[in-house]
Amino acid sequence: MFRAILLATALFAGSAPLCADVIRIDSAKLQQLLANREVVVDIRTPEEWRQTGVIEGSHLITFFDADGNHDVLRWMRKLMPIAISDQPVAIVGDGRGRSASVSRYLHEKIGYWRVYDLHKGIGEWIAEKRPLKPYP
Repeated sequence: MFRAILLATALFAGSAPLCADVIRIDSAKLQQLLANREVVVDIRTPEEWRQTGVIEGSHLITFFDADGNHDVLRWMRKLMPIAISDQPVAIVGDGRGRSASVSRYLHEKIGYWRVYDLHKGIGEWIAEKRPLKPYP
């Protein structure tokens, strides 16, 4: 029995945490994450960024194009240098569910330990008059 416990401990010692989460957050929590220098990724399109502006300090990496298409491998190549799977990452969308889909994908398929989803999207951020900067 002791050998089995040692073997299990050795097998899992270097692996990712056994519990991972997708956590729905509001704008106040996102602002707190930004203040703590957590990684925030805005997955909207450049046209959406131009229309609303972007959150200072967020990383702009479009996931779905204007037609709803996506290239997961290309997107992950852009994400990996800024957020590895054992770091928390927050996903910002427009509030129509894209950020929830990407958050679940990161957690369930890629193994990100802690993923935050700005549940009501950039619209809530704007409605609360939180700071934005223009997108060129």
